[in-house]
Amino acid sequence: MRTRPLKVALLGCGVVGSEVARIMTTHADDLAARIGAPVELVGVAVRRPSKVREGIDPALVTTDATALVQRGDIDVIVEVIGGIEPARTLITTAFENGASVVSANKALLAEDGAALHAAADKYGRDLYYEAAVAGAIPLVRPLRESLAGDKVNRVLGIVNGTTNFILDKMDTSGAGYSEALDEATALGYAEADPTADVEGFDAAAKAAILAGIAFHTRVKIGDVHREGITEVTAADIASARRMGCTVKLLAICERAADGRSVTARVHPAMIPLSHPLASVREAYNAVFVEAEAAGQLMFYGPGAGGSPTASAVLGDLVAVCRNKLGEATGPGESAYTRLPVSPMGEVVTRYHISLDVADKPGVLAQVATVFAEQGVSIDTVRQQGKDGEASLVVVTHRAPDAALSGTVEALRKLDTVRGVASIMRVEGE
Repeated sequence: MRTRPLKVALLGCGVVGSEVARIMTTHADDLAARIGAPVELVGVAVRRPSKVREGIDPALVTTDATALVQRGDIDVIVEVIGGIEPARTLITTAFENGASVVSANKALLAEDGAALHAAADKYGRDLYYEAAVAGAIPLVRPLRESLAGDKVNRVLGIVNGTTNFILDKMDTSGAGYSEALDEATALGYAEADPTADVEGFDAAAKAAILAGIAFHTRVKIGDVHREGITEVTAADIASARRMGCTVKLLAICERAADGRSVTARVHPAMIPLSHPLASVREAYNAVFVEAEAAGQLMFYGPGAGGSPTASAVLGDLVAVCRNKLGEATGPGESAYTRLPVSPMGEVVTRYHISLDVADKPGVLAQVATVFAEQGVSIDTVRQQGKDGEASLVVVTHRAPDAALSGTVEALRKLDTVRGVASIMRVEGE
């Protein structure tokens, strides 16, 4: 074993960063044995240096992150500050000054991953980011390495624990969205500002990263169709139950049947209770990967939190340090297919549409005519009426999303349709 330690610096020391530092200290001997050399924490960049950080030598703490990444004697920078800037500049500066990078920054990687990979390649450094997608669940490395010889056709899963907790509570307790969000916040599953989670931004960033790796093409967060869960109601959950389904926020990345394009989307969807994803409870994540040779693979576990995310960071740290000792680098970006990302309108889906309609003869015929004119086939219809008002629930067969959207717009124009109570896609069949 080499006795001279590999030097590591932390950018950020919040929940994840402090846990990374703790594990580096308490498991130092094991890490050294696995790597082939000891690792030494030589600097920690933070915003508030006066905060007490248990187990971290105050002498290592600095507010000058730029000076830290410019030192030139650091082997690996661990970036857990998040956001676009200054993280992007700090990472590229680290590459320029001899350090490889382990990051948990999904937003930056989904926005500017290609440029970061190019910078890492230019300077011969590693860029690892297992922790950016689904916490402790290994997804990036299996896609990037274990399945490198296979053809991945689909990635489908639950990649945000906050939204899964909220939807699970709505399903199991009958709570409304606001009540379930309040509970998630009280338990620490939701941030004070939950927008990134509940509006689907977090899941969309992860979908972009996964699609890019799975399909060997460049997918940015702006390419991902995104819908959140704020419009999901208790009535939607109850309607799903009547169909033998539950509601989940899904990230879905697919290769087109002809292989000439890909799609990436995040939205709530009804899935059958028989589907394995339906049983993913509370704040857990689970992802299906469908490949030609390997078939269906499922990855399941805690998708967030200090310890799970730190576990993924430390796994990357070990890999990058091993590469450093071997004077090698791991796999970089693979975007050789250059496949275009198709718009959501071209995606073929099923719909569950709930309408408030007048309770009188001929309404169903009018509604059915609209579906026929738009080229959308109806699978099932359920109608209930009382005191001149009625609800009509229509479940369609698979059709292009644009045709289904056109159907909804045409339905809104019918005099007999009082309103569209809810619209949700149906997946997992």
